[in-house]
Formats: sequence, C-alpha cells, structure tokens
Amino acid sequence: MLNLAGIVSDSIVDGPGIRTAVFCQGCPHHCPGCQNPETWAFGGGTDMEAEQVLEVIRSNPLCRGVTFSGGEPFAQAGELYPLALALKDLGYETASYTGYLFEDLLHGTPDQRKLLDVLDVLIDGPFLLAERSLNLRFRGSANQRILNVPASLVEYRAVWETSPRWTGE
Repeated sequence: MLNLAGIVSDSIVDGPGIRTAVFCQGCPHHCPGCQNPETWAFGGGTDMEAEQVLEVIRSNPLCRGVTFSGGEPFAQAGELYPLALALKDLGYETASYTGYLFEDLLHGTPDQRKLLDVLDVLIDGPFLLAERSLNLRFRGSANQRILNVPASLVEYRAVWETSPRWTGE
C-alpha cells in the first residue's frame, strides 16, 4: 500500500512532456526551503494500492511519463516497485526525485535497489537552499543531478542524462 500526498495527472514541471507526478508522503530529509514540507510526516497521506494509481495514470491518454516525487519516494521503495515495474512494462518513462545520492541508493536497501533498477531517470541529491536556482531545468538546486539510470547502473557510477528532452538543449 502506497501512502501518497497526491497525484497530479498533467504535470509539465516534473519532467519533459505531459507527465503524471506521484507525490509520496513521508520524508526523512527535511531540507530547509523544501517546496513540499507538508509531505514530511510519515503516514499523513492517503493510502492507495499500486493498481489504483496505475488507473489514474492510464486515464490520461496524453501522459507518456511518470515522476515519483515527495516526500521521499525511496522511503517507500518496496511499495513503489510494483507500480514502477508495471509502468515500465506499459512503456511509460519512469523518473524519480530523491534526497539521496545515486551512490547511496546503489548500496541502499534491497527495495531501494529494486526500484532504482526499473527507473529511467533519477534527479538525486537534497535540495540545498544556498544553491537554489529558478533557472535549472527540473531541479531546484545546483547540486542536484539528472541521471540516466540504466547507463549509471552499467557503469556503476552516476552518469548524467544528456537527452535534450531533459537538458533543454
């Protein structure tokens, strides 16, 4: 069972194109200046089965990508994995924000690694108020990286996403 803060079915700010943004409830990071502090409390959201979330996503025929946001998606990695796997099987691009670094998740819990294994893109790193910029595409602070997860897993190191869809070039 997923604990969610909400779902936005037609986001254009959480990745390229029209996407569904799934906002997880609960975050251990508590980054100063976070844009979603209401998602910090664990257990404060709405419980939904992965299949229910999938129905919401599939109801928008324009949606081609899904982004997990939060809160901290990797705090619910085991619960998100079946949804991410189903999305991947259906051809959706899967992305996730996280306050963790890719390197931490690479050596994280088994559930975190399973979720990482089915993602296409990861925007990693905590939001740092001192590095905040409104000019960064799909990131809140300059320390955050947009990573190509399959390439990063193959090379066993963080590999930046270079697709113009994500970089804006």
